Amino acid sequence: MGKVTGFKEYERSERPHQAVEERLKHFKEFVIPLDDEELVRQGARCMDCGIPYCHSGCPVNNIIPDWNDLVYQQQWREAAEVLHSTNNFPEFTGRICPAPCEAACTLNIDDVPVAIKTIECAIIDRAWQEGWITPEIAEHKTGKRVAVVGSGPSGLACAQQLARAGHDVTVYEKNARIGGLLRYGIPDFKMEKQLIDRRISQMQAEGVTFRHNTQVGVDMPASRLLEQFDAVALTGGSEHPRDLQVPGRELDGVYFAMHFLPQQNRRVGGEAVAPLPEVSAKGKHVIVIGGGDTGSDCIGTSLRQGAKSVTQLEIMPKPPEKEDKAQTWPEWPTKMRTSSSQAEGCTRDWSVATKRVVGANGKVTKIECIRLDDKLKEIPGTEFELQADLVLLAMGFVHPVHEGMLNELGIELDARGNVQANVIDYRTSLDKVFAAGDMRRGQSLVVWAIREGRQCARAIDEYLMGTSHLPR
Repeated sequence: MGKVTGFKEYERSERPHQAVEERLKHFKEFVIPLDDEELVRQGARCMDCGIPYCHSGCPVNNIIPDWNDLVYQQQWREAAEVLHSTNNFPEFTGRICPAPCEAACTLNIDDVPVAIKTIECAIIDRAWQEGWITPEIAEHKTGKRVAVVGSGPSGLACAQQLARAGHDVTVYEKNARIGGLLRYGIPDFKMEKQLIDRRISQMQAEGVTFRHNTQVGVDMPASRLLEQFDAVALTGGSEHPRDLQVPGRELDGVYFAMHFLPQQNRRVGGEAVAPLPEVSAKGKHVIVIGGGDTGSDCIGTSLRQGAKSVTQLEIMPKPPEKEDKAQTWPEWPTKMRTSSSQAEGCTRDWSVATKRVVGANGKVTKIECIRLDDKLKEIPGTEFELQADLVLLAMGFVHPVHEGMLNELGIELDARGNVQANVIDYRTSLDKVFAAGDMRRGQSLVVWAIREGRQCARAIDEYLMGTSHLPR
């Protein structure tokens, strides 16, 4: 794979970013692609590993060494074919995946893994530019009808695979446009939405029907799907947010991240702002509570809106600067990471709990906090205050929304409140109803959603036809 001595000859190189002062002026992507010559060198760095741990590090089991070698050989079209064999949407993962494959790379033992994510994105962008990606229309139709509820990455992957198997697929989406959290949760500066639009066009040409502005269980009864379709896939998100149970939570200026982020995406997309009331960080001291990806998205969005200051608080202790490779590799390690949004200018603090939100005239003015020890116990005498005009809650999501569709169906839930289904056949407690993605596994990565959507499609195909040629 690659050049046998490539990892010795070439240093790791990643895509550079547009300067902070420039990228904060807009909401477009700011990652600058590498040129072809450099990409070939990066592909050459892939070692001839006895066991390529990147395979297991990647949730969709991308055949990474193969397409690294094809890039090294400058066989770009073949590389795109190998990439698509395991992943329906590499242009999504090539932009927003945290790349657990790179953590599992053998070269990561020395902190210089192959630039897998960079190469993946280059392959798929080249494939679109060259016109190599075309609809894959099924040669034969089965006559079976499948409803997919939710148009995020899991639903889209499931729908595309089922359509290519010859089934008549209809995707239901509650919002005005298709894409789920890809569309409304991930900021445009991380992934521009025309990437979704061109995939939707491909899927429509493959026979997938999309029904937007249709919330199953609200705008139409879920029972209708059971009556009209041969199988139903529940592929919605984990949208019930974890709340901040402290005095003053009700003050104006305290919002969930998923109240704030979709508004900006809708502004960029030319949609009417929703949900109301409209929120802006312009000229405000912003507090982001939660240290994960959603919190980072709030930081980058607030800075682009013109926030006066942004502070991010994390309840967990500050992670180590570097992991102990002898104990963690090839698994995903806990260590200090700085996202591109955090690098744009915010104050970060760890081991902090919010005790109270304080306001005047019904609006938030500050928050009261206290420091925690390594067991998350409060440390007396460490109380402090932070000025706050806008508080964004990005503390994760606990389970899918139960009101509406799930309650109407009376479907069995697991102990965490997710739809109960295994990863063998993805069947729920109801006949012909399947579940995949965050609605089944809880909040997770886009790449995991794609994996589950693909596997759920195969399970449905087997259920309908008795056997399946779809990959698992």
